[in-house]
Amino acid sequence: MLTSQDFNVAFQELQPDLILSSVESLGYQTDGRLLALNSYENRVYRIGLEGRQPVVAKFYRPGRWSEDAILEEHAITIDIAEEEIPVVAPLVHGGNTLHEYGNFRFAVYPCRGGRAPDLDDKLLQRQIGRFVARIHLIGEIKEYLHRPRLDMASYGEASRDFLLEAEFIPEALKPAYASLCDHLFESIHACYARAGDTRYLRIHADFHPSNVLVLDEHVHIVDFDDTRMGPAVQDLWMFLSGDRAEQTPQLEELLAGYTEFRHFDARELHLIEALRTLRIMHYAAWLARRWQDPEFQVTFPWFNTPRYWDEHVLSLREQAALMQEEPLVWDKSGPVYGNA
Repeated sequence: MLTSQDFNVAFQELQPDLILSSVESLGYQTDGRLLALNSYENRVYRIGLEGRQPVVAKFYRPGRWSEDAILEEHAITIDIAEEEIPVVAPLVHGGNTLHEYGNFRFAVYPCRGGRAPDLDDKLLQRQIGRFVARIHLIGEIKEYLHRPRLDMASYGEASRDFLLEAEFIPEALKPAYASLCDHLFESIHACYARAGDTRYLRIHADFHPSNVLVLDEHVHIVDFDDTRMGPAVQDLWMFLSGDRAEQTPQLEELLAGYTEFRHFDARELHLIEALRTLRIMHYAAWLARRWQDPEFQVTFPWFNTPRYWDEHVLSLREQAALMQEEPLVWDKSGPVYGNA
């Protein structure tokens, strides 16, 4: 296997012949069709098969996750799928879900299509809330042993330290950035204090609209690659959009569905802006960590420019203000639509 020092350029070896040969090593007969799907952290391809529906092959970025961590991802998605929740889980071949070919580890999934959900669809919002609650019921059964927590240390402090030490931030902006981070961390601590004793469970952790596929009346949930221990509200807040007046009814629909299956601790609403802040910081550090990957330089050409860092600091200052505001209010009675 490739080592962590090689992982930013590791995918240069992943050529079409190797991709097809990897899948064929599991007994599939490919037809030569190969389509790269939207993925940056890993490499994901739709592979055509002779006389069968295509499959999706996911090649893991070398050096990122241990084998045990990947297998924890696979295990929870299989457990969820067995409860008839529409999560796309890896296929089992020879008793295994994780396979090796050349320098790469990969998994094969059934191919599922669809579009991103309409966030104005109230019934769909409620349905998503139900799915998230059922996922969390499984997620709270046990803890991850090989995956990190989503917290201020991993998403906030580690991101700040990497960006400053790797010298991505312009020198003139570093003092302001460092001082702002100190202020943000104080505010994040205060948000967690207001939320009380927050429970951590196994969550999707990257649950945004692009990871939900809608086709006709069918919904599929994908990409548990970043699953980790975190608070339940992390899997809900990214489906809120617009200003406070727009987010409030969206939240009510999500939680109306969620609480059909699982209790939701309303104190976690204090964490929404703190978690959003941590995600902004983590995202910037993620781009920086992957900047030597040629795919990132092509896809994100605006990153690591003076304008990007100015806007990044501005967005963090806006978050500092938002964390001082009252959290969203949840009307537990909730609206009712039809037989939803």
